[in-house]
Amino acid sequence: MVRSELEKFGLHPLTVELGMAEVERELSAEEKELLNVRLQNFGFELIDDKKTRLIESIKNTVVELIHNSAELPKMTFSEHLSEKFHQDYSALSKLFSEVQGVTIEQYVITQKIEKVKELLVYDELSLSEIAHQLHYSSVSHLSKQFKKVTGLTPTHFKQVKENKRIPLDKL
Repeated sequence: MVRSELEKFGLHPLTVELGMAEVERELSAEEKELLNVRLQNFGFELIDDKKTRLIESIKNTVVELIHNSAELPKMTFSEHLSEKFHQDYSALSKLFSEVQGVTIEQYVITQKIEKVKELLVYDELSLSEIAHQLHYSSVSHLSKQFKKVTGLTPTHFKQVKENKRIPLDKL
């Protein structure tokens, strides 16, 4: 969708990835404003300042690692982000907190809990397998974090979801 809008705007995107597009030339302030309006019609916004781009890149990296990777990296998120962005993690963390109002750690936890919810709904893995896949030290740790974020235990969450589902033969 973003690629299509950029092309309609007369720009030829070199790359279009989650949260980022690169075009072959610098846009004028007027072009940026017009493009931003067009993108907002589809729920996107143009991010042009360096700090905001970095924050979005951090968020996209976390989402990609948690939701789209077959397996999380063996290194910690702080090590991974520091290595990827070639910056000290404390500087990344401070900037992220100032802009987002939450720490990177809190953002990671929120994303991991969303992934746990998704996996619980699919009901293909046990809680122990989910804990292992998402690098929790134990099922107990996952359960405590899940309850802290959602107010429910994973088991109760799963039961609530199952009670809302109607089997196909009952429709």
